[in-house]
Amino acid sequence: MSPLHIRGLTLEEKGPFFVIAGPCVIEGSEITLKVAAFLRETSESLGIPVIFKSSYDKANRTSVGSYRGPGLDRGLEVLQRVKEETGLPLLSDVHQTEEVQKAAQVLDVIQIPAFLCRQTNLLVAAGKTGLAVNIKKGQFLSPWELEQAITKVVSTGNRSLLLTERGSSFGYNNLVVDIRSIPVMKGFGYPVVFDATHSVQLPGQAGLSSGGQREFVDPLSRAAVAAGANGVFLEVHPSPESALCDGPNSLPLSKVRPLLALLREIHGLVRSAV
Repeated sequence: MSPLHIRGLTLEEKGPFFVIAGPCVIEGSEITLKVAAFLRETSESLGIPVIFKSSYDKANRTSVGSYRGPGLDRGLEVLQRVKEETGLPLLSDVHQTEEVQKAAQVLDVIQIPAFLCRQTNLLVAAGKTGLAVNIKKGQFLSPWELEQAITKVVSTGNRSLLLTERGSSFGYNNLVVDIRSIPVMKGFGYPVVFDATHSVQLPGQAGLSSGGQREFVDPLSRAAVAAGANGVFLEVHPSPESALCDGPNSLPLSKVRPLLALLREIHGLVRSAV
């Protein structure tokens, strides 16, 4: 795996365990900055690199009436404040090619949502920014099929990629995680991230929104890191019960540090054995 450089961070096979984390969607500057400050402190205290993630627009909500976020312009303003006040690298997802260039002026990592990982124009536009691109494996794809999405980004000359596993559709409002996908995806030669909180989502389970089983975030994260995942993706919130998006599968802040400390130790054991 070639080293991947993201604004002050170097991610590589023998490098440190890292985390992508933040509230699912930008609910406002106060909560966003509070979580970012917490993650910055956690990063410094544990020595774990953190990439801050929050969405300015969640275009794939279950219901047309669900909260989607503040939109591109206002959302990027909030994310710019996160960058200025915490220094954390930024990641957010894009849904249309028209927003990619503007988002790239603020973000350090462009994320391709799982549902859009086969959209050629979006992958190519993200690749052309020259920024790192995080491709989330669609719930409808086998891990080896992700190679075609990788090829689309690499066709632009951009080889700065992250690959994220987030579970596979099982039907009947459930997802399953096949841990074999971690080594399969690592075989492509890029860092692999396990999306621990989206993987325990129960899509559409609540009727107008998705449910979730956050009690399984811990065991699945441990299994994924033990299988070789380079990092984990966590949606975290000060009060998941009142979160405007993905609350049932988000972690409360109090659960974040103990989990990350454990995952760091597992990652260290795996790395020393390779």
